[in-house]
Amino acid sequence: MAGPRATRMNIPLRRVAVGCAVMAFALMANVTLIQAFRFETLANDPRNLRPTIERFAHPRGEILLRDGTVVATGRPGDRRYRYRRVYTDGPMYAPVTGHLSMYGATGVELAEDGVLSGTDPKVRLRSLITNGVEQGASVRLTIDGRAQRAAYEGLMATGHKGAAVAIDPATGAILALASYPSYDPNVYSTFDTRQLEEADRRLRRDPTRPLLNRATSRTYPPGSTFKIITAAAALGTGYYSPETVVSAPVGLRLPGTSTTLRNAGGEACGNGRPTLARAFQLSCNTAFAGLGLRLGQDALRAQAEAFGFNGDRLAIPLPVARSVYPSNLDDAQTAMSAIGQYDDRVTPLMITMISAAVAARGALMRPYLVDEVRLRDGTVVSVTDPVRYPRTVSREVADRLTAMMVTVTQPGGTGSAAAISGVDIAAKTGTAENAADARDHAVFTAFAPAARPRVAVGVLVENGGFGGDTAAPIARAIMKAVL
Repeated sequence: MAGPRATRMNIPLRRVAVGCAVMAFALMANVTLIQAFRFETLANDPRNLRPTIERFAHPRGEILLRDGTVVATGRPGDRRYRYRRVYTDGPMYAPVTGHLSMYGATGVELAEDGVLSGTDPKVRLRSLITNGVEQGASVRLTIDGRAQRAAYEGLMATGHKGAAVAIDPATGAILALASYPSYDPNVYSTFDTRQLEEADRRLRRDPTRPLLNRATSRTYPPGSTFKIITAAAALGTGYYSPETVVSAPVGLRLPGTSTTLRNAGGEACGNGRPTLARAFQLSCNTAFAGLGLRLGQDALRAQAEAFGFNGDRLAIPLPVARSVYPSNLDDAQTAMSAIGQYDDRVTPLMITMISAAVAARGALMRPYLVDEVRLRDGTVVSVTDPVRYPRTVSREVADRLTAMMVTVTQPGGTGSAAAISGVDIAAKTGTAENAADARDHAVFTAFAPAARPRVAVGVLVENGGFGGDTAAPIARAIMKAVL
């Protein structure tokens, strides 16, 4: 039996033990809290370099064009960061590849980060089974190097900002996706934080916005390229055919306003009573504005939405801005929307998709950039299967639209600058008003060959003026590169 002295000594010991138990419990609770609930916060804290060091500790998968040309790969780094990213023809492919830096990623580097880094569960499992070690997988793109070069160099030659896209209408594979001006993603590959911050600050402050992917992330008025949709809506009613005579006055008073709409240059549209096909070839504003008034905004919106307007945000896997056909229009606004003005907005990708849908006889395919994913030993992890949207127009309407679009590149049409000898080109020009004090945007969309399409293109040159003069030659160069 303990004496009074021992009892008195146990009291402080018990207090110390209880205090230690409380502190141990608090410590374990805090560790649990950090590991379970604050892990991501700490992992993403810029002061925590461990995730960044780990990101560059292993070889990352390569990014390749469809012919196997490598456009993004890894090279030896330094003692802390063992591998750095290197980009071939960086500015040309930057809108597609994006970049990988100490502070993050963009483009395919971001969209396919799990695959490229090897953290994607499918890639990790396959690599462990096949090679016994974790490794990043390579991403083969759908991009055609010749088409991409034609698109980028064509835009650069204009001296204007803009974008160009090419799609295989049969599959939806994106053959070119260019944006100008661009930037060199290699400036983001440095591990010198001061250089990295200076380069990023310079690019973000550049008024030409070279970091902006104009092909997917910016929307523009489509101008007269929207007349494809207006014509599709008219033909789809069954009351119109390419031979139907339509009214095309020199000037059209917009309902409820004092504004008179005129054709480009104030010119007459034939004798004022052209066929629908002739009005399309000449791109008569008054004819299509009047057609829009007769069809009504609901019919125009339904047809636009069939082509992908107002839909869910598309990922290719790069995120794509929504193309929009507006709601709650009055008659004057409806007339302007029928010719691609008012609040109509499209991405250059959507401009291309419009032609691709007609080229595929109404069977629009979902556009995509990644063809397949492979491990370093050649093991295929995944292959992209083409996906078709609900039908945009009937085959009959698509065939009629094709015939009308072919006349645009023939003598007397507005898109003759896109003509290729021996090849029938189906096209539509556009000149999109964008601001009262700015030059119009030049827009052009086309596909070729008209009978057996292999490529659809869309080009937009900011403040480029008439689409048939500025954008059409770029589209021609892209189509020639593919064909």
